[in-house]
Amino acid sequence: MTRSPRLAVVGSINLDLIARTAALPQPGETVGGGSFSRLPGGKGANQAAAAAALGVATRMIGAVGDDADGMLARDTLLAAGVDASAVRTVDEPTGVALIAVDAAGENQISVCPGANAAVTVAPDAFAPGEAVLVQLEVPMAAVVAAAGACTGFFAVNAAPAAELPEAVLRRADLVIVNETEFAALPALHGEGAGPLVAVSLGAEGAKLLRGGAEVARAASPAAAVVSTVGAGDAFCAALVAALISGVAEADALAAACAVGAAAVADERSQPALQPLEAYLP
Repeated sequence: MTRSPRLAVVGSINLDLIARTAALPQPGETVGGGSFSRLPGGKGANQAAAAAALGVATRMIGAVGDDADGMLARDTLLAAGVDASAVRTVDEPTGVALIAVDAAGENQISVCPGANAAVTVAPDAFAPGEAVLVQLEVPMAAVVAAAGACTGFFAVNAAPAAELPEAVLRRADLVIVNETEFAALPALHGEGAGPLVAVSLGAEGAKLLRGGAEVARAASPAAAVVSTVGAGDAFCAALVAALISGVAEADALAAACAVGAAAVADERSQPALQPLEAYLP
C-alpha cells in the first residue's frame, strides 16, 4: 500500500430486521422455528463501516429518521470509526430491510427506503481528490450528483441493479456488480473505453473486466457460511479501499475476495474485520 486515502460513502442507512429459519419460505408458505434480530444495515452504512474497519478514513453521507432506529444506526457508524457528521436527520422514518436467512446463509431481502429517499448530494459535498463510493439504494439523482461533484476516484456498486445514466458510466472509475446485476446491465459488457468492472461470483471468487476483457480473477477462500447478507458490501469496501491505497488490481481483487469470505462467517451486516493488510496476498 502506497497511500493513506480518504473515502466518502454515499448511500443507504437501514435497520435490518433479520429472521433466521432452516429454510426460506416459498410463496404462500409460513416457516416457523426461527430466531429474530435487529441490527444496523443498509448498503451504504455497511460499506462505510467495512472501509473504516479496514483502515481507511471514511465518512458517510446519508439520511436517517428522527427515531430510535436512526440513533442506533448513527451510533453504530460512530463506534465503527466512521465520520457521520454528514448524515442528515429527516422527517421520514429510518429505512428498514426485512431479511430472511436460511441455514445455508442464503437470503431474501425486501427494502423499505424511508429516509434514504431523501438523500441528496451538494456540488461541494466532497473534498478535492476525495474518493467516493455510491450504491443504488438512494435516489439516482443523488448518484448522478455524486458523479458530478467527485474529483477523485469514483466507484459505483450498481446494486440493486438499475440502468446507469451515461453521466455516471462516463465518470465511473470502477463499477462493482454480482453476476445477476452484470447480466441485467448490458452497458457494462461492451468493448472499448469504459470503467473497470468487478463481477463478484459468490463462492467462486470474482473477476475484473476492462473494455469487456478479463484482466484479473481471484478465488474466494473457503469459509463456513453463517450469512451472506454483508459479504457483498464488505467485498465492495475492500476492493475500493485497496485500489485507492495503491494496491495492484489483481492483489486488490484477491484481498476483496478474502474480506468477503471473512464476512460470511459473521451474522451481522456490518461484520468485524481486520485491517486491510491482513487480507492482502
